[in-house]
Amino acid sequence: MFWTPHDPLRINFAARLKPPSATYLLGTDEFGRDVLSRLMAGTLSSVWISTLTVFLAVVAGTVLGVLTGFLRGWTDRIIMAFNNALLAFPGLLLALGLLAVVGANKYGIILALGLAYTPSVTRIVRGTVLSLREREFIESSRVLGNTELYTMWRHVLPNCIAPLTVLATSMFGWVILSESALSFLGLGVPPPAPTWGNMLAASRPFLEQAAYLSIFPGVCISLTLLGINLFGDAIRDRLDPRMRGSH
Repeated sequence: MFWTPHDPLRINFAARLKPPSATYLLGTDEFGRDVLSRLMAGTLSSVWISTLTVFLAVVAGTVLGVLTGFLRGWTDRIIMAFNNALLAFPGLLLALGLLAVVGANKYGIILALGLAYTPSVTRIVRGTVLSLREREFIESSRVLGNTELYTMWRHVLPNCIAPLTVLATSMFGWVILSESALSFLGLGVPPPAPTWGNMLAASRPFLEQAAYLSIFPGVCISLTLLGINLFGDAIRDRLDPRMRGSH
């Protein structure tokens, strides 16, 4: 990659397990590959996977949540019964089961984690829609003769953006952690492509000899989650009307 100090996939046994130095700022791994370059390449993979996963979960969950909350009846009962069944499984366990079917690769992770987090989005959106469907502006739209589809698109969906924004921000951090956990378990992006999770997994035999191999990926994951959580809190405070008077 042109934007990394070294080729993250280039093997150099002459530089195997070199500690941090001027040439290799964060040292090298068991194959002589530059750790900093692999961390930078792993960042791109993690962000790309997380972004597409959150997008998939938000789109699918929003569609299902609006339909169930606005139409009610049998549509609500059937979809929510299936949704609640999925919610009974921990997200990571559900993703593990799906990956066993679709295979361990980038697109398999996106599909598995996207489906695992869709039920949470569906429940949040449904609750928001239920509080909106009896409001005066919804009744006015019906009185004007607008179709249910137009009312959902024009009046209901825009009012779901604020809670969805907060949820998507938090979910981004959850997905990064889940993707790292799957990679650590060997069900993520297959080597030699670097991710923070598989770098942590590969560092286990060298904890005493080269502790930096596990420290740097762990620090990247921790700092990323901290930054995302702080960003999510800031967005929540900005969008929550009850918090505006305290700024």
